[in-house]
Amino acid sequence: MTPPLGSAPAFLRYSARQVFAGRFAWFLGLAVALFLLIAVIHTAEEKVPPGPDVVYYFLLVPGVVLVIYPSAYALQSEVDAGMVETLFGIPDYRYKVWLARHAVLLLAAAAVLSGLALFCRFALADFAVHEMVFHLLFPVAFLAGAGFLAATFTRSGNGAAAVLVLLVLALWITAQPLEGSRWNVFYNPFDLLDEVEGLVRSGNTFHNRAYLLAGSVLAVLGGLLRLQRRERFV
Repeated sequence: MTPPLGSAPAFLRYSARQVFAGRFAWFLGLAVALFLLIAVIHTAEEKVPPGPDVVYYFLLVPGVVLVIYPSAYALQSEVDAGMVETLFGIPDYRYKVWLARHAVLLLAAAAVLSGLALFCRFALADFAVHEMVFHLLFPVAFLAGAGFLAATFTRSGNGAAAVLVLLVLALWITAQPLEGSRWNVFYNPFDLLDEVEGLVRSGNTFHNRAYLLAGSVLAVLGGLLRLQRRERFV
């Protein structure tokens, strides 16, 4: 049975507290600090204001930071609290709690990225904020799903975090060789191109986002299927 609509705000607040383990202010502060550090370093090194292509990377870093800890440690937090069996024992809620928390994590990341994007829009470069946040959420959602899936394999927050950090580093190292490729997880759709390259890029953008969306869904579903054998986590 689905909870009444009036209880949705309370449920979302509770889910947010569980997702960030009461440390949302710390994650927000870290994300903003990293964003400002990257922006200041770039401003000091470059003589011209950054364009949307550079702002994309400014915002990508805090977006990734926001989802690493919650996605990696969410399962361990429930195991430590002895809540895994309880959550799966609630009729009709076997997976709804986990899906709701994953959605809350992405909503929180979207809200923070929107705020930072608005700041960039007025202070650094002219771009469509909604379009920027839309594209940023694809790699962020993919990494959040990968972190959740890793947590179900390692059954350890530290192990999942280590796997996710190594994955991010590997993807970042391959981003340069794969620049402009549809297989680049950190693909930047705002890179400045000429007209002919722009036509090719539009196709790559569509396929890249489709692959990341499919990967995000498969990672979350894979994690939920592994949780069917919850006795491993109890």
